[in-house]
Amino acid sequence: MTVAVQIAKHFRDVHFGGNWTSVNLKDTLADISWEEANIRLNDLNTIAVLVFHMNYYVRPILKVLQGDPLVASDKQSFDVPAITTEEAWKTLVSKMLTEAEELAVHIAALDESKLDKDFDNPKYGNYYRNLSGLIEHTHYHLGQITILKKMIRANALK
Repeated sequence: MTVAVQIAKHFRDVHFGGNWTSVNLKDTLADISWEEANIRLNDLNTIAVLVFHMNYYVRPILKVLQGDPLVASDKQSFDVPAITTEEAWKTLVSKMLTEAEELAVHIAALDESKLDKDFDNPKYGNYYRNLSGLIEHTHYHLGQITILKKMIRANALK
């Protein structure tokens, strides 16, 4: 198994299951309603905001793997459109999972020699750093979502 295939597997695992933490986005988000996804506890981000934020970086990274320049803005990564229906929530989650699989396919096909090459611009580091960073970022926010879900449901019982 190549390093690129292993990175792709690790990215899939955090989204669809199979990682050593036994937690993944698909299962964690499956029973969250759109109302729960929008609950803001104190000054914390909502689950919907975190889902949008995590997925925001997937499309630009995919474009770089396809040979395009990196076009993304950290400022826009929290600009989730209003989620006011169950359908809108399901669409956001589905988009995240679909785009994650699309990126995983491209990561797995990545020429190994690119992993230590600059990712679009030397200031961003190499491909390996960016792909690993995306996985770390996803795990980090998955943990937040898991805790928020528990807190929201605990508060609902009071």
